[in-house]
Amino acid sequence: MIEKKDINLESVVLIGIITQDQDEEMSKEYLDELEFLTYTAGGDVVKRYTQKMTMPNPKTFIGTGKMEEVREFVTENDIGTVIFDDELSPAQERNISKILNCKILDRTNLILDIFAQRAQTSYARTQVELAQCEYLLPRLKGMWTHLERQKGGIGMRGPGETEIETDRRIVRDKIALLKSKIKTIDKQMAVQRGNRGKLVRVALVGYTNVGKSTLMNVISKSEVFAENKLFATLDTTVRKVVIGNLPFLVSDTVGFIRKLPTQLVESFKSTLDEVREADLLLHVVDISHSNFEEHIESVNQILDEIESKDKPTIMVFNKIDAYKAVPYDEDDLMIELTKAHYTLKDWKKTWMAKLGDNALFISAINKENMDEFRKRVYKEVREIHVTRFPYNNFLYPDVEDPNLSI
Repeated sequence: MIEKKDINLESVVLIGIITQDQDEEMSKEYLDELEFLTYTAGGDVVKRYTQKMTMPNPKTFIGTGKMEEVREFVTENDIGTVIFDDELSPAQERNISKILNCKILDRTNLILDIFAQRAQTSYARTQVELAQCEYLLPRLKGMWTHLERQKGGIGMRGPGETEIETDRRIVRDKIALLKSKIKTIDKQMAVQRGNRGKLVRVALVGYTNVGKSTLMNVISKSEVFAENKLFATLDTTVRKVVIGNLPFLVSDTVGFIRKLPTQLVESFKSTLDEVREADLLLHVVDISHSNFEEHIESVNQILDEIESKDKPTIMVFNKIDAYKAVPYDEDDLMIELTKAHYTLKDWKKTWMAKLGDNALFISAINKENMDEFRKRVYKEVREIHVTRFPYNNFLYPDVEDPNLSI
């Protein structure tokens, strides 16, 4: 019997697969992220299982032998929850639940749960509720286990089906109501955005937990909630910022993540209007993360989905204070150098060199290189502002002007 680290946390087992599209290293990275998600949701991961497969088992996701191994561990150690790294079909969820006899979640369900915990405003709560209802609708049948046990008897088929159909109608009506509510709030928010005048809009975008809210606090001198957990920020925060004497608006948006549930992308598209309507994007990257390049790709994919990939963008490589290259002996000719051995200086000579002055390296928490950051943002915002209002460009000196105070 294993010991729980914290009696207040649920004991959780994680399950992932290794396929041709997702090798062992990538699978480990995804499970590391899933473990962080589990911790954020209030769980304590006690064991992880992976299995090499050509494709997931359509009935139980993993093979029967591995499932039996998991079942024995769950039973012996009184595990309350098993979480799968990929979205399960309603049939898989039902089958696995019968075998393991405990709570079964997938990555989508876990992220929805975290969003439900984190949503503070009425708008965010409505968006999360919509995503949950859309996720729940095809899975209602699996929730009627008390009726399934009665199937087979004469006269016992009808009521179960009727109950499920009644629930489906209720959920569909709820979805329609929530969509209508979101549409109303969207109109109100569009009016609010219109009332902000013609100030240049800058949006912070990036993977979850890269330090966007910390950076927001530094540049706006405000107290936006920031925490070392995934999805600490759900509600978009907008602040007026002045660099030099140039005012503009900065918005802190929800963080992105790989395998982001379709339901959430859809329901949160309206929140991402701040990104769509921005004049400039600050794409914040946690350069200390071993897979930051994949994070950049995931963010770009979602920006593409919301038609914002081609906006003027400055790449802000944050957390340089936490960056550590794997040390190696330069005289060892047998060693195979990988990206893990790159120093920040090495990285700057890679594809990052093509970014020119659109690549900034900072530490928001330690305020390293923030003067360089402010000057670069000022220069870009000034160019956008002067293009929009050419008659008052004399109000805002060029970044090279010695009289400019930043």
